[in-house]
Amino acid sequence: MLKASENPPMAWPEGKSIVDFTGTWWVAHTKARNEKALAWQLLHKDVAYFLPMHWKVKKSRGRTFKSLLPLFSGYLFFCGQETDRLDVLKTNRVAGIICVQDQGRLVSELAPIEKLLRLGKSVIPHEYIKVGQKCRVTAGPLIGTEGLVLRTPKETRLVLQVDMLGQAASVEIDYDMVEKLE
Repeated sequence: MLKASENPPMAWPEGKSIVDFTGTWWVAHTKARNEKALAWQLLHKDVAYFLPMHWKVKKSRGRTFKSLLPLFSGYLFFCGQETDRLDVLKTNRVAGIICVQDQGRLVSELAPIEKLLRLGKSVIPHEYIKVGQKCRVTAGPLIGTEGLVLRTPKETRLVLQVDMLGQAASVEIDYDMVEKLE
């Protein structure tokens, strides 16, 4: 198990937002459990990437284990030139590369997730939902962000979907901070 400091940064270059990355976006569909190793390789090659991660806590035999895991298991987003795409293929850590048809849409779907992670919010994987009430956040750091709102007896969660992957993530949100979209 890696210490927190031994994990790659969630985005490279650090301190730069994914909305400012230049080049073409691709999605690397990695081989099993190769997301972080690929991120380290891209960092050393100075290829811009985004690997959203979350903390998973597991208790076993009276001990607590914390692991930093990819939010979207098996996927890493990277941005660059055609030569960078070829470098990723040469790493032997990918099963395939998904071409992003709508570059702007991918970035707009990932940007709220990046923002939440930078704010230190607990974002967890969530089942992708095809039907549900679409809402817009009306206050707080995610103002203007659209997503699906789910209510449970204990909490309200905003589900942020990445349609291209058929995956989603969610974050707890105050119910009075969202408005229904028609």
